[in-house]
Amino acid sequence: MFYTVDEVSSRYKVSTKTIWRWVREGRFPRTVKIGPGTTRWREEDLQAFEDGLQ
Repeated sequence: MFYTVDEVSSRYKVSTKTIWRWVREGRFPRTVKIGPGTTRWREEDLQAFEDGLQ
């Protein structure tokens, strides 16, 4: 399953700007480009990120 930046920001209860800042800083999983101008996050990447926080 793939998630949009809006879905990811809602999942972590932060703004979309925060998500993109975390990506730039290397603190968050990288996106997957699935088409021109379309990026998403994989469920398994987000789960691995969450597992690393515990």
